[in-house]
Amino acid sequence: MNIGERLNKKGDKITFYYDYGRGPGQRPSTGVFIYAHPKNQIEKNHNKQALVLLDVKKSQMTIDEQATGSGYIPLHKFKSNFLDYYEEYVELNKRNDNRHLQGSLNHFRAFLKKDIIAPIDVTENVCKRFRQYLLDKFKGDTPANYFARFKRCMKAATKDGYYRLSPCEDVKSKVNPSPTLKENLEVDEYLALLNTPYFNQDITEGFIFCCYTGLRYVDAESLDWEHIKADKLITRIIQAKTGLPITLTLHPIAQAILDKRRKQRRTDDGKEKVFHLPSNDGSNKALQLWVNRAGIKKHITWSCARLSFSILLQDKNVDTATVAHLLGHASTEHVNRTYKRHRPKDQAESISHLPTPEQTPYFLNLN
Repeated sequence: MNIGERLNKKGDKITFYYDYGRGPGQRPSTGVFIYAHPKNQIEKNHNKQALVLLDVKKSQMTIDEQATGSGYIPLHKFKSNFLDYYEEYVELNKRNDNRHLQGSLNHFRAFLKKDIIAPIDVTENVCKRFRQYLLDKFKGDTPANYFARFKRCMKAATKDGYYRLSPCEDVKSKVNPSPTLKENLEVDEYLALLNTPYFNQDITEGFIFCCYTGLRYVDAESLDWEHIKADKLITRIIQAKTGLPITLTLHPIAQAILDKRRKQRRTDDGKEKVFHLPSNDGSNKALQLWVNRAGIKKHITWSCARLSFSILLQDKNVDTATVAHLLGHASTEHVNRTYKRHRPKDQAESISHLPTPEQTPYFLNLN
């Protein structure tokens, strides 16, 4: 491994580079420099330490070359801070429709309450305590979703040689069921909202749009015009089989909202957002004021739009596979567990299908 040196333009510093040849990109910088004419003890100490560091870098590059094809991973390739590895993993694997991966990193940082943790310190006990932290903080499937992404990162770290066995291999993801059912809107309540004016059109039209499309708040908040094609919505959800985004047909009400907002567009840039919404918390507070004004005595949040969309479709006997597709799920499992209500049908109509008195004269005349 050859290390070359060059004098900078000012002539006061000497920089060093790896010499792989004379082709483009074959002489990358080592990031190390020394003072050409040290003027004081500080600069002399810098030069002494820089040359030691240069020897270390040269040794590391030599080992890298020798290890190529051997399956051996040099120790200097491992990140000393596991959070740096986690951050790199998120950056390499993030997708537009997967906010849980970045969220898992954010909450792991919040759980640790520090910026540095060595890989060896991420033990099974730490994994269990992180899982409990998520269960204490969130309801529903959210704790399991975040912890599942954390487990994926730990599995990747194990394959990369940080662990012999993943510390969270035996720590299963857990959901935290809410003790109360989330409210949903009925047909008459849809109509009440549609007929109740409210000062914030982004809130009202954004929420109604979600009621008719099944989108989440985060989907509506980030929706831009390049994802609207005629009467179709091009979602950010990618189909596993085709690699293409899921395309949804828009209901006339949703289409009417887009037609109205299209006339109010500020620019022709496809990246412009369709709805200019405040924060999730701010949107929910404004939404509840509108719901109260409409005379609806329920606690409604933005996520109730997605639930209502699913329930009303299933009430009309739309099969769960279709509902799951419209909600962007690959299977019906999540729909059956989260976006469903087992509501009894009209009792009189149901029992009317049984044999009538006219069909059973013998039995009725027994007395």
